[in-house]
Amino acid sequence: MEHNLWNHVLQVRAQSPLVHNITNYVVMNNTANALLAVGASPIMAHAHAEIDEMVGICQSLVVNIGTLDEYWVKAMLQASTKAAELKKPFVIDPVGAGATSFRNDTLSKLLATRPTVIRGNASEIMALAKQNTATTKGVDSTAESDEAIGAAIDLHRQFGAVVCISGQTDIVVSGDRRSYVKNGSGLMTKVTGLGCSATALIGAFIAVVDDKFEAVTAAMALMGLAGELASKQAAGPGSLQMHLLDKLYNITEEEFSAHLQLVVK
Repeated sequence: MEHNLWNHVLQVRAQSPLVHNITNYVVMNNTANALLAVGASPIMAHAHAEIDEMVGICQSLVVNIGTLDEYWVKAMLQASTKAAELKKPFVIDPVGAGATSFRNDTLSKLLATRPTVIRGNASEIMALAKQNTATTKGVDSTAESDEAIGAAIDLHRQFGAVVCISGQTDIVVSGDRRSYVKNGSGLMTKVTGLGCSATALIGAFIAVVDDKFEAVTAAMALMGLAGELASKQAAGPGSLQMHLLDKLYNITEEEFSAHLQLVVK
């Protein structure tokens, strides 16, 4: 599978998919730059009047609920419904799931449109599956990723989505398939929105890779590796952002293969 993952990185670079993002104010710049760095083309658009056309011209959709309001919720539901109708792949990032009833109600409606992928931290995934014995601390998880595997299996069974649990180990669940990506750096938690950037990268990979389980695994492997390698050059969170973007852009097959820590079951 390792060779396939690198080929998927090359696919994104070669095909430069157009990725429609309805994401939060905090991370728009970060996620757009991350998509550009891996070779994709980001569009950030949430106006109701253009949603249907925008979904139609893009290869995938990213929905991130980080900074919700009523206008954006309508845009997200309109976009995910249209993507499902056109059979375009889309990923939902349930930022802060379980924190408020407004957030939970929005997520219930979004899940009903049957996303291709769901990516969140352990607390968010557990909250989505109504199994949340942990709590959501803002947008941070209070649970480890392996604690949410049961919840991820339930979500996959209910909605058919590939589920990614991000954490110290990123876990991807789809049916009987599991992948565990153990790359990354603790310094990444000191930069806002890197989880959101990972979700955006998933949007790029599901746009061009038919096997969505492998697409998600490749995106998480690339993000984890880039963060890990960048942290070795960084003096702190500020320079990590710079080095991370550079590494997403210029990572080589040799670096990818030499440093990848992947277990597939």
